[in-house]
Amino acid sequence: MSGARSKLALFLCGCYVVALGAHTGKESVAEHHEAEYYVAAVYEHPSILSPNPLALISRQEALELMNQNLDIYEQQVMTAAQKGVQIIVFPEDGIHGFNFTRTSIYPFLDFMPSPQVVGWNPCLEPRRFNDTEVLQRLSCMAIEGDMFLVANLGTKQPCHSSDRGCPNDGRYQFNTDVVFSNKGTLVDRYRKHNLYFESAFDVPLNVDHITFDTPFAGRFGIFTCFDILFFDPAIRLLRDYKVKHVVYPTAWMNQLPLLAAVEIQKAFAVAFGINVLAANVHHPVLGMTGSGIHTPLESFWYHDMENPEGHLIIARVAKNPVGLMGAENATGETDPSHSKFLKILSGDPYCEKDAQEVHCDEATKWNMNASPTFHSEMMYDNFTLVPVWGKEGYLHVCSNGLCCYLLYERPTLSEELYALGVFDGLHTVHGTYYIQVCALVRCGGLGFDTCGQEITEYFLCLSFVSDLRDDPRSP
Repeated sequence: MSGARSKLALFLCGCYVVALGAHTGKESVAEHHEAEYYVAAVYEHPSILSPNPLALISRQEALELMNQNLDIYEQQVMTAAQKGVQIIVFPEDGIHGFNFTRTSIYPFLDFMPSPQVVGWNPCLEPRRFNDTEVLQRLSCMAIEGDMFLVANLGTKQPCHSSDRGCPNDGRYQFNTDVVFSNKGTLVDRYRKHNLYFESAFDVPLNVDHITFDTPFAGRFGIFTCFDILFFDPAIRLLRDYKVKHVVYPTAWMNQLPLLAAVEIQKAFAVAFGINVLAANVHHPVLGMTGSGIHTPLESFWYHDMENPEGHLIIARVAKNPVGLMGAENATGETDPSHSKFLKILSGDPYCEKDAQEVHCDEATKWNMNASPTFHSEMMYDNFTLVPVWGKEGYLHVCSNGLCCYLLYERPTLSEELYALGVFDGLHTVHGTYYIQVCALVRCGGLGFDTCGQEITEYFLCLSFVSDLRDDPRSP
């Protein structure tokens, strides 16, 4: 199995009030203006898995298992169609499962022609290519439901020994997302770049930066699961292609305190001011749950560690998302706390910064004495942290070239200890890669050594910004 070896994107962790138990919810920061919407759906799927993913089986046996999952997909599409859904997203590994070897997954792979080269409607042209039964069913579902459909499957692509990257067995095997139009046409495909312990698949020689256009909401981008933590393709896709909507199939195993699925999805939508349609698989025994339709201002999400059933989320989504992070909220007014925070960070004439104490003529209530710095292990990394004391204040903490800033206000004080942490370095457990993380966490107790424990309840950070100084390693 191979972990990714690359630099992860800077990510802000620490989000909204949530208890990671059984929950289906809507979390709203503000109401939208009257605007144009589209109707989206994501399905958290309790996939039927191979009883022995290491066994060598026939293509027919593989299809029998995959068709059981596809039957469930079809039911969800029909349910969504009755609600006027225009795009539906299904999770990573939802059709074929996981924990295969390169050889044992082979019967589960469909042949995938390049949509950039070949225009193809699998439902209407089923005999054009061999080994495309899964693509055919997905294409027909899109037609039946009259909606765009996004799904994940394993695909194969023959290659020649003259190809410098061609594996010894003469084929590429990719973890692939596919997009079908409501007419069943294969619009595009994305091949996952940042694999996470997926020895059955190859990394594409070049990173796919895939976008697709829809008649109801304009341009969408697409990437898969672990990709969301990396600059490439996730951040580059947003920066260079100006997408406002992302479809996101995932098979995410929650790991607290920093890698909860809903937390990551929501933070991504808020931080970049976009809509995220995220579909996860549902296997609570494996810690896999957490899907949602997230906008910068509100979320419709599902997280359930007890119920074995799947869940379909349907929501109206604004075609032009309004973000919190830039300047204005949905009322057209600047958020006061965020505006104040930006003044502090920009060195506003009314504010003077001295170490970790801030003096602002306009906002003396944000003054705070310097907090002690301490270290604690969090998710196998040695974080530098400062405690978050008092009802309100301004903090920053730095590590190497990365500084994290926090402006906070709490309605009431409680006995719990919170901390602002930073890590800038090489992560070496469950893969080796360079990471830069800002995190606001609730500690397990009142001692500094409890910060980093797996806590299931945490609070909103009002304004949370990082600064990558002049670090040559930054993208």
